[in-house]
Amino acid sequence: QVQLVESGGGLVQPGGSLRLSCAISGSIFRLNTMGWYRQAPGKQRELVALITSSGNTHYADSVKGRFTISRDNAKNTLYLQMNSLSPEDTAVYSCNVYLLGTAVLPSRNYWGQGTQVTVSS
Repeated sequence: QVQLVESGGGLVQPGGSLRLSCAISGSIFRLNTMGWYRQAPGKQRELVALITSSGNTHYADSVKGRFTISRDNAKNTLYLQMNSLSPEDTAVYSCNVYLLGTAVLPSRNYWGQGTQVTVSS
């Protein structure tokens, strides 16, 4: 029903910028939260940023002021603008859509396959 496909990853130099996109197929009618997560080798997946249906955002302290999450519902796309990148940002970035459960429908989590972001000289 819902599929997510990330794009925009790649190799960038420290201090550079990238914009990740997450194309969302299907319609989402329920209350939801969308977010970007990342996982570096040997580390657990961590939340980078999230945005609610009402537009409220939350960022990990490590990316606050450098990353910006946004969503374009008309284009069914989630974005993550990443500026001032450092090697510590190197990871596989995945987008996520969480649908809140109701008395009738269970909550659902959807994940993309991820896109590699490598920050290196």
